[in-house]
Amino acid sequence: MEKVIILKKILFLFATFFILISNVNAIDIYSSNMVLYNLSDDIIVDSVNKDDIVSIASMTKVMTALVAIENIDDIEDMAVISEDAFDGLEEENASLAGFYVGESVTYEDLLYGTLLPSGAEAATALALNISGSVYDFVTLMNNKADELGLSNTHFSNVTGIDDDNNYSTVNDVAIILETAFSNEIFKNIFMSSSYLTSDKSLTLYSTLYKSALLYDIDLPYVVGGKTGYTLNAGRCLASIAYDEVNDIYYLLVTAGAPTTTSYYHLLDAQNIYEYYFENYGYQNVVDIGDTLVSIKTKYTKEKSFDLNSLSDITIYGSNDFDKSKVTLEYDGISFISGNMSEGTKLGVVNAYYDGEIIKTFDVLLDRDIHFSIFMFILSNIHFVILLLIILYFISKLKKKKKKKVRRVR
Repeated sequence: MEKVIILKKILFLFATFFILISNVNAIDIYSSNMVLYNLSDDIIVDSVNKDDIVSIASMTKVMTALVAIENIDDIEDMAVISEDAFDGLEEENASLAGFYVGESVTYEDLLYGTLLPSGAEAATALALNISGSVYDFVTLMNNKADELGLSNTHFSNVTGIDDDNNYSTVNDVAIILETAFSNEIFKNIFMSSSYLTSDKSLTLYSTLYKSALLYDIDLPYVVGGKTGYTLNAGRCLASIAYDEVNDIYYLLVTAGAPTTTSYYHLLDAQNIYEYYFENYGYQNVVDIGDTLVSIKTKYTKEKSFDLNSLSDITIYGSNDFDKSKVTLEYDGISFISGNMSEGTKLGVVNAYYDGEIIKTFDVLLDRDIHFSIFMFILSNIHFVILLLIILYFISKLKKKKKKKVRRVR
C-alpha cells in the first residue's frame, strides 16, 4: 500500500511539472484540473481535464453542507459536539473550527464551521447529529450524487481526508456547488467572510479570505469559496465570482495546484477570473431595430412588412467578436393571408458566425394583422370581373326564359 501511495505522489509531482510547462488552455495555470462556468447561462467556457477523477480534499464539505441543510428541520436547533466528532482528526492533521467536546451549538454554527474555517469536527458533528453515524450520513451524500447524475463521484467521509474511495472531478464539484448555491441557507453561509457563533464565544473566518489577505492576493469579485488541501489533492478551490461590468456570475473549480506554495490555487483563480472579465462578455448578434425578415402578405393593407428586432440579441463570447461576420437565415412561414395576433410565432432565425451556427431565436409578430375584404377583391380583380360577367349573362338568360314562357301562355 505504501508503494502505491509513493507512486501516486511521484505521478502527481510529474503531472504538476508537466502542467506548469505546457498548459492546454489559453491561460497559464498551476492547477492540473480546472473548469469554469458562466453560471448566468449555465455553460462551460473553459476547462482542463475537467472529467478526470481526482482527490478533492475539503471541497467535499460542499456536499456535506448541502446534504446537512436538506436534512435539518431548523438550523437554530441545538446539536452536541461529542468526542466521536474528533475521532481520527488529529492523526490526519485535519483543520478544525474550534469547537470542543460536550459543547452545545446550533446547526447553523456547525454549517458555518464546516464551510468557513473548513472545520472537520464541525462536519463530523453534523453527520453524527443528523444521521447517528458518519457512515449513514455518507450514504446520504452518495445518494445525492446519484440524484445529480454524478457517476464519477463517490464519498467515503464528510471531511475530504484522503481516501481512495473519496473522489470526484472538478466538473462534478462544480455541479454540486451550483446546486448548493441555489439554496438560500447555503448561499448566505458561502458568501460570508466571517461568522460569530450563536453564543458569541467564537468567531469563524473563511479560509479563502484569510489566505487571500495573508498572501496579498486581491479577489474582491469573489463572492464565496471553499478551499481544499491534502497531499494527494494538492491545492484546491471551488469559488463563485461576479463580473459587475458584464453582469455575469462565474463558477470556477480547480484542483491539483502544487503544494510547494500555499497560494497557487488563489493565483489561478485571480488569473482566470480577470482574464475572462477583461476579454469576454455578451456580444450583440442582432441590434435592436435590425431587420430579421421581410414577410409578404395577402389580403392585408400592407403588401409586405419588415420584422425588426425589438431588443438586442446577444451571445456570450470573446470581445473580438465581429458582428459583420454574422448572417441570418429565416425558417418559417413565407406570407400572411389572414388575421394574426401580435406575438404569434412565425418561425425562427438561425444566426451564423463564419458559417457556424451560434444562436437560434424565435420570430414573433410585432403587430396585429387584419384581413381586408377590399384587398381580397383587389388581389382577385380578374376573377371578380369574370364572375360578374358570368352572373350578368346568367341573369340575361333567365330574363329570356321568362319572356318565352309568357309568350307561350
